[in-house]
Amino acid sequence: MIPAMPGQAAELVFDEATKRYEGREGAAVERLSLTVAAGEICVLVGPSGGGKTTALRLVNRLIELTSGDIRIDGTSVREQNLVQLRRGIGYVIQQVGLFPHMTIEANIGTVPRLYGRPRSWIHTRSQELLELVGLDQSYAKRYPAQLSGGERQRVGLARALAGNPPLMLMDEPFGAIDPIVRARLQDEFLRLQKEVRKTVVFVTHDIDEAIKIGDRIAILRTGGHLAQFDTPRAILEKPADDFVAAFVGADRALKALALHTLAELELGPPADGPKCLRTMTVRDALALLLQKHANVLAVTDESGTVVGSITRDALLS
Repeated sequence: MIPAMPGQAAELVFDEATKRYEGREGAAVERLSLTVAAGEICVLVGPSGGGKTTALRLVNRLIELTSGDIRIDGTSVREQNLVQLRRGIGYVIQQVGLFPHMTIEANIGTVPRLYGRPRSWIHTRSQELLELVGLDQSYAKRYPAQLSGGERQRVGLARALAGNPPLMLMDEPFGAIDPIVRARLQDEFLRLQKEVRKTVVFVTHDIDEAIKIGDRIAILRTGGHLAQFDTPRAILEKPADDFVAAFVGADRALKALALHTLAELELGPPADGPKCLRTMTVRDALALLLQKHANVLAVTDESGTVVGSITRDALLS
């Protein structure tokens, strides 16, 4: 594999970041302070008018700060050359934004081309990234119109990774995709993150997606005020106030089951019953029991060998 442009994961700090628009009462983002550790996924979530996308766009200065600061590895975004700042940040949006007149390979190579990388380097890098996002090499010579929505979203992710950015911004990237493809893309993204370990700020309106994707979740209330910033588990188990509790939903105890897998539980001896992997979440295992009208599941390892069992009563407890 050829080396990409420089780009270890970067720490991102919002330091009382504020955005006010002239003639508009109240702030879009009000004194937002939080730190996203290098290599973590931070999900911004909240109601309409909560300032999620505004906060995201303050990072790459698509929107300029009114006051406060945002720092990437200790350097203020205000002090950086705007072109260099944006080239060093991967950006993925819901509409993908691929260039329709360019092949997929050319789309992926946009940023490396700006850095002056030779055509042979871009070709090899594009092949690597297509494989990384789960697309066949034949896609390189196709055009965006020849791809499905989910395939275009994968290409958008590959393009964002092409310059090996230390930071990625993702604005509802899976929002316009049907639920089945969306779930697959979420899983693919999490697999990719294990390999590339980028710092990611991810905007969504879907609390279930936030819980699945995020290492930490920032819940913003209307007016861009930070209501809570914590791990998904902490937010579900200890919401900061009634607003957070209502936002995550009355079924937050069920949502919390999605954060635990069967591998974390004490299994019973091997038994007959519907089979499931030990990596299955407790929530999905409970759903499987209900679907199959069963009282016990046979839990297998990755090779398919039954290694234990779990009962409905054990899951409910």
